Parts: sequence; C-alpha cells; structure tokens
Amino acid sequence: MNDIWWQTQGSGNCHLVLLHGWGLNAQVWHCISEELSSHFTLHLVDLPGFGRSQGFGAMSLEEMAERVLQQAPEKAIWLGWSLGGLVASQVALTHPERVQALVTVASSPCFSARDEWPGIKPEVLAGFQQQLSEDFQRTVERFLALQTMGTETARQDARALKKTVLALPMPDVEVLNGGLEILKTVDLRESLCAVEMPFLRMYGYLDGLVPRKVVPMLDALWPQSESLVFAKAAHAPFISHPAEFCSALVALKQRL
Repeated sequence: MNDIWWQTQGSGNCHLVLLHGWGLNAQVWHCISEELSSHFTLHLVDLPGFGRSQGFGAMSLEEMAERVLQQAPEKAIWLGWSLGGLVASQVALTHPERVQALVTVASSPCFSARDEWPGIKPEVLAGFQQQLSEDFQRTVERFLALQTMGTETARQDARALKKTVLALPMPDVEVLNGGLEILKTVDLRESLCAVEMPFLRMYGYLDGLVPRKVVPMLDALWPQSESLVFAKAAHAPFISHPAEFCSALVALKQRL
C-alpha cells in the first residue's frame, strides 16, 4: 500500500492537520507554516494522488478521508481548504472522536449550485473536466487564476499558487477529474448539522468559487458553528492575509 506524503513540524501540544485544495499540494501552506508551527504541531499532507503522494487513482470523498486518517495523529484540529474542507468535514462526520475542532477555509458543503443554493454552476465544473483532457496545464492555471481574482494582491497570489503547482509533479488527469467529481456531486449540508465539536468556517468576501451568500445560509443551518469573513480576500485568504489567518487559528486553540 502506498503511503501519502506527510510532514510534521513544530512542537506545540495541539496538533493541526492542514489539507490543501484541488490541483495543489502542501507547499501551498508555505507562507504560514513557520508561524503556525510556533503554536501547533503541524501536519502537512499531500492528498492522495496530489503533489508527492503519487501512485493513487481517483478516489471518492469517503476513500480520501479514510486514507488521510490512517497517518493522522490520534486527535487534532482538522483544517481543510476548498476541496480539503470536504475531506476534513468527512473525517469529522465519520470519526468525530479524532477531531478536536473542524476548520473549513473557502469551502462549501456543496460546491455545486442547485435550486436555491449558490455555488459553481455544474456546467462550469463539467467544462473544466472536459478541458482537462484537452489542455491539462492551462485548465489548472485558469482554475488558479479564478481563486485570487479581485484581491489587491491578485497577481502575486496567483503566482504563489502557480509556483506551488509547478514545484512538484502534476497530478494525473484521472486524479484531477476525481477531485472535480467530488466538487460536482458531494452535498454535506444536512450531515454537518450533527457536528458537535467546535466548528470554524473562514471565507473570503471576494471569493468567486464559494459565494459569500452561503455564509448567512450556513449560519442559520449550523447555529453551532462560527463564521469569519476576510473582507478583502478571495479563495485563498491564508495567502492574501496570512497574519489575520494565523491569529484566528491561535484564538481558536485558546478557546479549546
């Protein structure tokens, strides 16, 4: 059985697992890992099939969560960004005893727009799947550009994300397609009503992938959770606003 790439740093008495988003890898946390490792024992992970975790095919959300859990500490704060937010949420649902707190960043329990629910139009996600097989690198780059659009530092943020992708082997098209399939089909809105551990949701006000309209809707649906919106951030608030982002996590730790 393949191991997934996993790096631990820092020596805080509180464990923090960081899960990246679609098409990326754990290098994406580079801008905040030093600061966070002075407060937490940090676990940096490349999701199966991404970055340095090679040798995996496409997986369902459940399979991905189970695979990551195999190498995880006994108990930790689980933080997931974008697609990683779904993986962290799935771990919290199936193994709540392993999750000290759940943090989702620029993530949605249901990324796809449906009925009255705001999200990414299913045809946009289907279009990305179609384009992946035709021009793999350009599709990933377009997706990254979408993530930083509108912020004051959009250009350098997009460069930082692109550098993260290009620094390591590109995931197989099958793996990327599997990730898009999760974004297209998964809906955890009802399931997460039952979550009892501390639950913090972070958003970027300018996010083009997770519309800010979902924030009050989820505040109402999940009154046990707490939301935090970064006014000038888009889909990657930890890149555009690293200091505020780390402060929010340290404040959460102090409340546990």
